[in-house]
Amino acid sequence: MTKPIVQVDGAKRLRRELKRAGVDLADLRKPNMEAARIVSTASQPRAPRRTGALAGSTRPGASRTSGTIRAGGARVPYANVIHWGWPAHNIKANPWLAETAAATEPVWVDAYWQMLDDVLDNLAGR
Repeated sequence: MTKPIVQVDGAKRLRRELKRAGVDLADLRKPNMEAARIVSTASQPRAPRRTGALAGSTRPGASRTSGTIRAGGARVPYANVIHWGWPAHNIKANPWLAETAAATEPVWVDAYWQMLDDVLDNLAGR
């Protein structure tokens, strides 16, 4: 089960208002990807290391509604357990992705502000 690391309050309302203003919601994919890329890149040195496979497995993704950082895969199936922990097996959480998202928030929030500035400039120019 994947848990959201960061949830933006008002994102749904923002999308609704942008759509009402005639903005293509696909435009939100770009700042979502930029935010995910910033966190993914910054998280690699913070990932727990034995072989480096976990750090190397992080990758950004985006849609028009969210940015996502994924870690793990077929060769690194333990990423979710390492990040969120598994108390029944005495594995403590090591939420390096969540901590990186919080630490880099001022940087990736700028990607959203830039997009909003561009949208407002385009709307004013219509």
